[in-house]
Amino acid sequence: MAAKRKTRRPGNAPERREIAPTKEESGPSVRLDRAGLLLVGERGERELLPLRAGAMHYWRLERRSWRAGLSSLAAMGLRLVETYVPWQVHERGGDAGAEPRYHFDGNLDVAAFLREAHAIGLRAIVRPGPHINAELTDFGLPERVLWDPACQARTPRQNPVMLPAPPRAFPVPSYASRAFLAETQRWFSAVGEQLRDLVWPRGPIVLVQIDNEGALYFRDGVYDQDYSADALARYRAFLRERYRDEESLARAYGLERASFDEIAPPVRYDARSAEELPRHLDWAETHEVVLAESFASMGDAIAEAGLGTVPCFHNLPMGESATPLHAARLRKLGAGERGLDLIALDYYHAAGDQKSIVRRTGELAVTSDALGHPAFAAEMGAGAPPYFPPLEERDAIFTLLCAMAYGVRGYNLYMAVERDRWLGSPVDADGVMRTFAGFFKKLSAAYDHVDFGALRREVPARLVIPRSVRRMTRVMHAFGPLSQAAFRVMGGGIRETVLEDGVDFGDGTHEAPPMRAGRILVAAERALEEEGIPWALVDGDDAHVALAGARWAIVPTSCGVGLPVLEALARATKRGTTVSFAPAPPTRDASFVPFAPKAARAIPEAEILVGDEATDVAAIRAHFHGIFDPKSRVVVRPLPCA
Repeated sequence: MAAKRKTRRPGNAPERREIAPTKEESGPSVRLDRAGLLLVGERGERELLPLRAGAMHYWRLERRSWRAGLSSLAAMGLRLVETYVPWQVHERGGDAGAEPRYHFDGNLDVAAFLREAHAIGLRAIVRPGPHINAELTDFGLPERVLWDPACQARTPRQNPVMLPAPPRAFPVPSYASRAFLAETQRWFSAVGEQLRDLVWPRGPIVLVQIDNEGALYFRDGVYDQDYSADALARYRAFLRERYRDEESLARAYGLERASFDEIAPPVRYDARSAEELPRHLDWAETHEVVLAESFASMGDAIAEAGLGTVPCFHNLPMGESATPLHAARLRKLGAGERGLDLIALDYYHAAGDQKSIVRRTGELAVTSDALGHPAFAAEMGAGAPPYFPPLEERDAIFTLLCAMAYGVRGYNLYMAVERDRWLGSPVDADGVMRTFAGFFKKLSAAYDHVDFGALRREVPARLVIPRSVRRMTRVMHAFGPLSQAAFRVMGGGIRETVLEDGVDFGDGTHEAPPMRAGRILVAAERALEEEGIPWALVDGDDAHVALAGARWAIVPTSCGVGLPVLEALARATKRGTTVSFAPAPPTRDASFVPFAPKAARAIPEAEILVGDEATDVAAIRAHFHGIFDPKSRVVVRPLPCA
């Protein structure tokens, strides 16, 4: 069950919140389980609910078709219905200082829609935004909010940050904006008035989403945004928290003097030495902090609205590893603080895009398993909007089965029921199942028959990616303002997107540090696959949990390694994990500052894949021959269908 949050004033940066240790609760609760959601009743009775859901947008359908669509979801073996609650659609007025009014009548009656779902035995996932996208104009946000200067993200020249999304461009909100967070709290309060009595066990709502694909509205370049007054204030506060005094800040940035009150973030990538990288990496990390704190503030608003007694989650978009969304930070802001309960992924892949699915799912699954969470696909593509390359039925089937094979244990079909600006759903807008629905019906039956949620994939090898690698990859992105995430979606990686400028950052190679890290990871993947060793990526900040059960872990060190990662690796070695650094022992922290003595002492004993050996597949295979026994190997030889 989601922990109760101490309410903050809307828009303020979150203060430290002391949370009592989690205890078994005597009353009803919804708890995360790696196989789904565990519903605990008043008398202690338990129901393990598999996370099989289907998206259906009530406001886009005739009210008379609700029952038919919901019944089709149930007939497909889905256990939950998922819906957005679109702010823009429900709000009227609010301009010129007037109070906005919210309409929930006719086919906008979301409470009636959820009661209908409850009546036929479906639970519900509710996604009230504020950002929902959903192919709506302005991504479902009210015009009056978007065009309020106090709510807008700003470019380095203090212009509004515009998103050129169909059918028209719009200025995106700032996640640091106090005004925007206050408007969001007011919207959530209106949603709570409609839905708080429908939260489990009184009603069907068992899961609530905070925001949607929060990658800065896909304007996620390090120097794209956000230079608004609120964002700059948070940046300076972040530096004060990190460096404590101005002498330490000046020393880290190679300056004669520095002032927390006057320092400005970089507006372009211009580092020509190792000493100039920390200020860029700190600016990139500030984006991660702002997002996490914004979601925490929204979570408080959800709780105050009466919807916070069930778990809250967020869905990371395609290409998430190249965005400032940082799963570990979103889950937990700091000591004694509580973030989101669950992190999920969206999946819109073409058939045959196995490599990308394997990388994304493996990282999600090993961390989710270690935390006892379900590895959840919050949007498992079924169909597509008409202005993107079409995803056919075979694409949806391949992606879902591949993701399940590598660890996904719950999924939400998006869209299960067709609506405007969407084609190819298994159920039409009148609630009639198409032939495509038959696949999902059979899959649901097979899932239940084998108790699929309880199955576990053994993953003896982990490729640990220090957060500094992803942060530096964003900083050194060569194709701005085009989002680096777009290259990930198209199958590219670090090597395809990082700037090659020939600067020697201290290792004598003249190769960009993230490019070196990318080559190490690709070589390790290939070596493991040639040996038949199951592997998974691990974000360095999740290493304290996600290395559980690992026999071997390789860590690229070219971009620096933070102290928490070193401590997690040291604990893993004590449990029997063999750790390999490549291409050398770490000498710099996550901000690329040379290690202080305390951090240097924390470096665990590890094997070293030195220099070119770190990117040589044959050398890596020879390196771990003594670590894995034959039982660790899973050799797959595809055979043609009979």
